Amino acid sequence: MPSSSFLTIVSKCSVNPETKSTIGNLKLSVSDLPMLSCHYIQKGLLFTRPHPLIPIDSLLSLLKRGLSQTLTHFPALAGRLTTDSDGFVHVACNDAGVDFIHANAGVVSIRDILSPTDVPDSVKEFFALDGTVSFEGHFKPILAVQVTELADGLFIGCAVNHSVTDGTSFWNFFNTFAELSRGAKSISRQPDLHRNYFKDSSAVIRFPNGCPKVTFDEHAPIRERIFRFSREAIQKLKSRANSPLKKRIDHGFPDAAAEIMGKQSNDCWKNNDGENQNPNGNITSVLEKWLRNAVSKHQGLIFETETETEVVDLTVEISSFQSLCAQLWRSITRARKLAPSKMATFRMAVNCRQRIEPRVDPYYFGNAIQSIPTVASAGDILSRDLRWCAVELNRNVVAHDDAKVRGCVEDWEKNPRCFPLGNFDGASITMGSSPRFPMYDNDFGWGRPLAIRSGRANKFDGKISAFPGREGPGSVDLEVCLSPETMAGLENDSEFMQYVSVY
Repeated sequence: MPSSSFLTIVSKCSVNPETKSTIGNLKLSVSDLPMLSCHYIQKGLLFTRPHPLIPIDSLLSLLKRGLSQTLTHFPALAGRLTTDSDGFVHVACNDAGVDFIHANAGVVSIRDILSPTDVPDSVKEFFALDGTVSFEGHFKPILAVQVTELADGLFIGCAVNHSVTDGTSFWNFFNTFAELSRGAKSISRQPDLHRNYFKDSSAVIRFPNGCPKVTFDEHAPIRERIFRFSREAIQKLKSRANSPLKKRIDHGFPDAAAEIMGKQSNDCWKNNDGENQNPNGNITSVLEKWLRNAVSKHQGLIFETETETEVVDLTVEISSFQSLCAQLWRSITRARKLAPSKMATFRMAVNCRQRIEPRVDPYYFGNAIQSIPTVASAGDILSRDLRWCAVELNRNVVAHDDAKVRGCVEDWEKNPRCFPLGNFDGASITMGSSPRFPMYDNDFGWGRPLAIRSGRANKFDGKISAFPGREGPGSVDLEVCLSPETMAGLENDSEFMQYVSVY
C-alpha cells in the first residue's frame, strides 16, 4: 500500500482501551468548540533506532499494548464526536478505537531530517489524518498514531482532534503513552476528566453547510525552519530586555531621558547655594538617582517632550520567553517591510487552568486556552527598543486574569464562532505550543527523543510553535513558518540571527 515515493504503509489496525469506559459523554466546553474548524494537532518525536536485536513486530506489539493501557486513562481519545438534538457537541466515550499505523521510510535517515536548513517535506508524511478538520471527529478517529521506520531511526507521530485536546492535554497523553510502553505499573499524572474548566455553557455553534472549513489558505507557499536558541543566547536577550538602568541611559534609552540630559547640559545646574555646576559633572548621577527612586517606588517614568508624553515602565521584569517573542516580533515585522502606520499583531496562546478562580486541575483534559493579541504599529515596533516590545507583550499576558478570561467567554457566548487561524492582514504572528511542555520526557524504553517535529496541520505565514530545546532547561526551539520572502528577510536580520545556534 504505497502512499508516497519514499514511504510505504505496512499495516493499519484499530487499538481499543484495555478497560472499557464507563464515563459516557463529555460535553465540549467554550474553549473546545472554537477549535472545530482547526486541523488535528500533529506532533511527533524522532528517535534513534531501538536495540537491533528487538524485532520490529515485538516493538510494535509493545507500543500497541502501551497505547491500549493509555486509552483506559484517556477514554475520550478512543471515542467519537456526536451532536445532540439541541446542537450540543459531545465526545462519546464509546471505545470506538484509534488508528495505529506502521509505515516504512527506510530511504530516509535521521540526518536527512535534521540537517537541511528547512524542515523537509518528508516529515509531513509521518502523520496520519492529514488535512482533517476537527469537526470530522464525528466520523473519523479522534486519535491516530503512526510509527515510521527510518534507515537508522524511528518516528512516532500522533494526530489528535484539536477540539478534544490542547497542548497541555496532548503532551500529558504522550508522556503517559511513553511511560506505560516502557513498563510502568501506574501513571504519574492522572488526567482530570471532570470537564470543570468553566461553567456549563448554553452556547451552540451552527454549521449550515455541514463541516466547517479551515480559515486560511492551506496551499499558500511557506517555508518552515527550526531556529534553535541556547540558554546562554536567551539569557543575553533577557538581559538586554531587563538591562540595568544606567546601561539603558548610556545606550540612549529612553530617548526622552537622553533628551532631558541634553537640554540640561546647555544650562548650568545650580547647587543649594545658587552656584553653577559643571553640566558634565553630577547631572548624570542626579538623573540616575531620580530614575532609581522612581523604580524603587514601583512607578512608571513619565518623560515630557515638546511633542508627546511617554510613560516608560522600568519596574516590569521581562521573562526569557517574552524577550525571545519580542525579538521575533521586531525581526519579522522588519522582514515584512511593513509601512510604519501598519498595525501588527502578535497573538499568543495561554493556558487558563491557573488563571481562573477557582483554579482547575493542571492536568484537566480538554482545551483550556485563550488567545491574547498584542497590537502595535510597525513604526513603534521598529523605532523603539526590545524592552518596549517585551513590555507590551508582558502587559497583556499579566492582565489576562480571571476577569479577563470570563469576559472573553461572555463575548464568545454572544457570538459563538470557530477560532479564525491565519494571517489575514499580512502583519500577524500566532505563537502556539510552549517550551514548558515536557516533550523530551517521552522515553519509550530506548532513550530520549532526538527532536520534535510537526505535520502540515494549521500552518500558515506567521505561525510559530515553541518547543523546549534538547540541550536542556532554558534552551528553546522555534518552529517558524513564513512566506519565502519574509523568511529570507528574517535570515538576513543580524539582530535576530546573532542569537540563533548553528549546528
